[in-house]
Amino acid sequence: MTAMNPGKTIFLAGARRGVGRAIAEQLAAQNSGSVYALLRNRDVEAELSALGLKLCWGDALDYGTVEQAIAAASPVDVIISTIGGLPEDQQGDRADYLGNKHLIDAAVACQVKRFILISSIGAGSSAEALPEQAMSVLKPVLIEKEKAEAHLLASGLIYTVIRPGGLRTAPATHQAALTDNPLASGIIHRADVAELVCSALSNPETYNRVFSAVDPSLT
Repeated sequence: MTAMNPGKTIFLAGARRGVGRAIAEQLAAQNSGSVYALLRNRDVEAELSALGLKLCWGDALDYGTVEQAIAAASPVDVIISTIGGLPEDQQGDRADYLGNKHLIDAAVACQVKRFILISSIGAGSSAEALPEQAMSVLKPVLIEKEKAEAHLLASGLIYTVIRPGGLRTAPATHQAALTDNPLASGIIHRADVAELVCSALSNPETYNRVFSAVDPSLT
């Protein structure tokens, strides 16, 4: 398969599971330049190495290890972050804000030009798109994600924020889309989020914009 992003160096945080793993698999399938994955433990080392990713070690909650990992991979063209916690993760600092803040600050320090942040519908201007019951459960997470979004927008980096709707693990439908409408709501497969992220890598029209991501084919 022809590389969609030939020559690019991509630094991916969050490849261990979920949307981040789907993005890692999509990048590997597309032969998208050099892809570095930030990991803090070795439980998926063999799986990601088999995809052809270059692994680097660090904890997003530790700024020093994050900056060191990005510097070792430099020059990095774009950082993609999907990191975050679950609603029940209440102990200590949440990666949703602090981990992403460290990645953003390290990107600036290492002269990375672009940052793609995977957030969530319900954060920031999309708060009204989330049903009240869901908001009551997810509010602690969404507050942190909103803070991460704001930090990125103020960083001076070329940014793209993608806010997926409700996430499901299933094969891609190839019907999902990005929309500027902050009131958009719905669900989306993780594989389709990965497709949208990979498409955004080579699309200047996604620069300095905030999107919601939903799949109108799903109900």
